[in-house]
Amino acid sequence: MRLLVALMLCVVGLSASTSQTNTRATPLPHDAYVWQRVWTPGVVSAVQRSTDLVRSWRILLAEADRSGRWTRISVPWEELRATGRPIVAVLRIDGRLDEGRMPALLDQVAAIALGADGPLSGLEIDYDCPTSKLSTYARFLVGLRARLPASLKLSITALPTWMNSADLERLVLPLDEVVLQVHAVDDPRRGLFSPPQAESRVRAFARRIGRPFRVALPAYDVRVTWSRDGALASVEGEVALLTGAAPGETLRAAPEAVLAFLHAMQRAAPDNLAGIAWFRLPVDTDRRSWSPETWRAVLTDRLPPARLSASLVPAESADLWTVTLTNDGIVDTTVPRRVQLDPACALADGANGFHLVDGAPLVLQGSGTGRLRPHHTRVIGWARCTAPRRHLDVAP
Repeated sequence: MRLLVALMLCVVGLSASTSQTNTRATPLPHDAYVWQRVWTPGVVSAVQRSTDLVRSWRILLAEADRSGRWTRISVPWEELRATGRPIVAVLRIDGRLDEGRMPALLDQVAAIALGADGPLSGLEIDYDCPTSKLSTYARFLVGLRARLPASLKLSITALPTWMNSADLERLVLPLDEVVLQVHAVDDPRRGLFSPPQAESRVRAFARRIGRPFRVALPAYDVRVTWSRDGALASVEGEVALLTGAAPGETLRAAPEAVLAFLHAMQRAAPDNLAGIAWFRLPVDTDRRSWSPETWRAVLTDRLPPARLSASLVPAESADLWTVTLTNDGIVDTTVPRRVQLDPACALADGANGFHLVDGAPLVLQGSGTGRLRPHHTRVIGWARCTAPRRHLDVAP
C-alpha cells in the first residue's frame, strides 16, 4: 500500500444502487498485514503475541519497483505456520501496468506465488491502478487467475476512486474477495482517516461489487512534509526520512475514531462485508504504529480513557526541576499541546518538541501530535521554581 500514491486520490461519489445491511451478532473477524521488509525478532514476537486476535496473516512477500525489479522478503515460515492461521501472500506492484509489460509480469507474479516456501491460502495483489486503466488491470487479473490453482484464493487491494469507473464490476469478476482501502486515500490536508467518509465508501462499494470484501483500516500515524510551493514532498512511515527541518505535520489515526467506525459497522454492516484487514500489525519498535496494547484494546472493544500526567521532578539543585509527561494508562495517549507550569516557576525551557511560551504562569508548548506509549515517560523541559506544585495542568 504505497501511501505516497494513495494520498493524492480524490473523494468519490456514492452509487445509486441498493444493498442490504444488518446488525451483526458477532464481531467482524480481523486480518493483519505484516508489512515489514525485515523480519526481526520483534516482528516475530508481535505475530506470536497477536495470534489470538487474528483470523489470517497478510504478509508482504515481494514488491516490484517502477523499473520492474523484484525484491523478495525472507519470511520465517516455520514461525508463521506455528500460529495456525491462514497466510495470504501480498505482492506489491509499483509503476504502471501496461499491455507491453503484462505477459512478463504475469509470469513473474505466478512464479513468486507458486514458488513460496510456505503454505498459502491466498494471494493478494496490491497495485494502485489509475482509474482510467482498470480495463487493463482487469485483463491482467483474468490472466493471473488462469495461472493459479483454484485452491489459492485471489484478492486485490481496491481504492475508492475506482467506483468512478464502469470497469469496476468486470475487474472483480475473477476475484474471490477484495480489500477496500479507506485510509490515506485523500489529500493529506484532510487527514489520514475519517469515520463518516469511510462508512459512506464502504456502503457504496458494497452496493457496487456484490461479492465478499474486507476493509483495510489504519493502526499507524504518518508524517508528511511540504515543498515551498505547498505541494506534498514526502511521506514518512515506519522508516525515518532525511527531511531535516522541512515543514510538515503528523497525520494521526486516532484509536477512538477507528473504533467508532467499527461500532458503526457492527450496528449496520453490509451483508457482503467479510471482515477487517489492519494496516499494519503493531510492533514495539515501530514508532509510527499504535502500541500493541492499544491495537488489542480496539480489537476487543475495551479502549479505556487515556491517563496522562505532567509533573515536576527534582533535579540536581534545590530549585531546579525536570518537567516530565507520563502515560499512566494501558493504551497510547496523545502528547498535549500545552503544559502550564506552577506560578512559583520563574525560569524554564522546553525539550523534545516543546518550547517556552512567555507569560504568567510560564507554559511549555508542543505540536499536540505525538504519541506516548503506555507506562512511558518523556522529558519535555526544565524549570527553576521555589516550592512549586509537583503536578501540572495539561491541555489537549
